Amino acid sequence: MDILLQTERMVLRRFTENDAPYLYELDNDPEVMRYINGGVPTSLETIQKQILPTFLHADKQRPWSGFWAAVAKTSGEFLGWFCLRAAEDDPQTAILGYRFRQATWGQGYATEGAQALVDHGFGRWGVQRIVATTYQDNLASQRVMEKVGMSLIRRFRITAEELEHIDTYNADSLELWDGDDVEYALTKTAWEQQNKGA
Repeated sequence: MDILLQTERMVLRRFTENDAPYLYELDNDPEVMRYINGGVPTSLETIQKQILPTFLHADKQRPWSGFWAAVAKTSGEFLGWFCLRAAEDDPQTAILGYRFRQATWGQGYATEGAQALVDHGFGRWGVQRIVATTYQDNLASQRVMEKVGMSLIRRFRITAEELEHIDTYNADSLELWDGDDVEYALTKTAWEQQNKGA
């Protein structure tokens, strides 16, 4: 098992082809997908041919960069996933993302894993800036970003063309939002200030 890191309650490991059913279940829960694609179901074929290959890709130059299955340390239960990926236009900037099964919500897993990724990103992997985006009404996701020290830097409206090119957005029909997305960010310098004396 290719493990990126462990937290108090989770193991973040590389995805395998055997994870397709977990992703299918996750991406077919309308509540999980509510702020991602409006709750539109994703076919198993789309999971297997589009999403999973992206999740399986390993960045040889930056082994930390990619998608990571989050599993319970004690039981091995699939909880959801995280990503921390180098931005295409700036390899010192990392993009943070996460998606969790509804049964795990409210238990602090997203914050626990996001904090570990932020700390490792800045403390061990040479990342200088971490960014994350979500839909304006997804307050729970915004709270996770704030808890790990990120600040709101902008609101923006995503276009249909941009939506089609986001690799974590895959659905058999295109759903457009009538609202803005928000972007949060944290720099290594700000992270160091926040953790001074910790």
